[in-house]
Amino acid sequence: MSNSNTYLREAFSPLDQPNTTDEQQEAQPRLLIVDDISDNRSVLKRRFERRGFDVVEAESGLIAIDLIEKSPFDLVLLDVMMPGIDGMETLKRIRSRKSASALPVIMVTAKSESDNIVDALEQGANDYVTKPVDFAVALARVNTQLSRRRAEQQVALANEGLRKANEDLERRVEERTRRLIDANQRLKEEIADREELQAKSQYLAYHDSLTGLGNRLLFKEQLDEALKDVSVTPHPLAVLFLDLDGFKAVNDTLGHSVGDLLLKCIATKLRDLLPSTDRIARLGGDEFAILQMSSPQPASSTLLAERIIDIVGQPHNIDGHDVSVGASVGITIARPGEMSTESLLKSADLAMYSAKSEGRGTFRIFDPQMDAIVQTRRSLERDMRTSLAQGGFELYYQPLVNLQTKRVTAFEALMRWHHKERGAVPPSEFIPVAEDMGLIIQLGEWALRRACMEAMEWPDDIRVSVNLSSLQFAKGSLVSTVVSALASAGLPATRLELEITESVLLEKSDRNIAILNQLRALGVRISMDDFGTGYSSIGYLRSFPFDKIKIDQSFVRDLLVDEGSLAIVRAIAGLGVSFGMTTTAEGVETEEQMRCLNLEGCVEVQGYLYSKPVPTSEIARVLADLQHYSPPRS
Repeated sequence: MSNSNTYLREAFSPLDQPNTTDEQQEAQPRLLIVDDISDNRSVLKRRFERRGFDVVEAESGLIAIDLIEKSPFDLVLLDVMMPGIDGMETLKRIRSRKSASALPVIMVTAKSESDNIVDALEQGANDYVTKPVDFAVALARVNTQLSRRRAEQQVALANEGLRKANEDLERRVEERTRRLIDANQRLKEEIADREELQAKSQYLAYHDSLTGLGNRLLFKEQLDEALKDVSVTPHPLAVLFLDLDGFKAVNDTLGHSVGDLLLKCIATKLRDLLPSTDRIARLGGDEFAILQMSSPQPASSTLLAERIIDIVGQPHNIDGHDVSVGASVGITIARPGEMSTESLLKSADLAMYSAKSEGRGTFRIFDPQMDAIVQTRRSLERDMRTSLAQGGFELYYQPLVNLQTKRVTAFEALMRWHHKERGAVPPSEFIPVAEDMGLIIQLGEWALRRACMEAMEWPDDIRVSVNLSSLQFAKGSLVSTVVSALASAGLPATRLELEITESVLLEKSDRNIAILNQLRALGVRISMDDFGTGYSSIGYLRSFPFDKIKIDQSFVRDLLVDEGSLAIVRAIAGLGVSFGMTTTAEGVETEEQMRCLNLEGCVEVQGYLYSKPVPTSEIARVLADLQHYSPPRS
């Protein structure tokens, strides 16, 4: 250990001047300096006290631990080399009592590149300074950790306030839901008291037992009657078909009981939305139909569709769960002599199907060409099943490059489909269809097995990254599938990366986190894809220790022209360092983007700057090209 003459780089500087009056008004940060050399402690104590710190000294690790147990501190400056228990053991014992956010620890070491820096950071040290100590650097790092600690405390307070507000909101929504259920039950009891058995049977024959709305039979009869009068009414009538987007996932993840409650809640809101002249029915499952009469068209039906989409899209508190779904609406308008009941229902259904196909959460008015579009969709579904059975899909690979070593660390497997008649079908077109069909589970398993087999032909230090769908967690036997794929290919688990999006943690998160832990126990690396695009991405880093976070290409694309995108990239890179996770930037296309990302601390990049996705036959060429690729220095 160095003596006090070389412990600080300078004897006095302007930094030794006392704090301003504003700083003095704040509570003094309490600092514990742990060093077995008295002169070292005294020098640091004197200089930090001049900066407004309340400093306590400890000459050994045992004394420091005893002080920490007896009184609170805001930060610890801990020397690595000490007799008795050294700084590393002291750090280990501190971390068994206090987390890195509760009590930051900055290590003081003699070598900036020594192994004990790495060990200290792995054991929970927040930062380090090297000897001789540059007090300006030490002060800056201490202030940085204290600022981070205060920010985390503020976030915790804000989260607590939010939790209490959410509890109050849930209580009020539950209270409203109970009143609605009670009112509905009282109405049923009054009907039962007034009506005879035959009238009750008639009611049940024409109404949905879950929601109390009319059923398909009643709706068709109401539509028949309305069509008889359409020639004498001043306005044409309109039929709206409504289908819930994402309802199947609610049933799969939260159970049918929650799904039933959600249907009742939405049915009540829709019924309250309509005037007495309109009719509404639940046709079955998550489908509803509305008959709109005595209103100018198409203005009235499109306005109603917009209101339905807005109301259904708002979060619903169901049995303690915040449930979100969407709505796709199809509209058809009947004019005198143009349509029958069956053709109206079919046309509205086709328009609704078109709305779903074009992004969901929207509405479409029937056009005769929609029938051809539906037939095309059905043909696409048949061709996908055939192609999967006949080996019509293939994998392309795009490299991930380490910015420091300039070496390829992994290849991401990307699914491609070349249709014999349609040509190359974009993944953005066939992946959503596969998810709607449930075919994504078989496709995902095929991609996992093929990627593991093809990765065996690469150098041993290069991993393969495979994307997972949330449906593979909900319905597939994911862990056993991964084990089988690795065993069949002979690929070590450490060479496999699995990429997920936040939807995996949104849906049945406890179960899915358990699955992720099982996969990680195998040695498989887990990555969070499209990080930063979700509303609670940072929270997911606390739910599961990801190995890698991938910065969405939307932020990289605007990196050089948008300060907001740059700030997000910088923040994500900082989170990666704080959580010990690799950060990978997607969609890197220019050398300027690459240099900026390197300066901001990103570890890896991926994009067309290095290579477009290529078939496995071109992997060797890509590796050879990148081995000689050297971007210009900035």
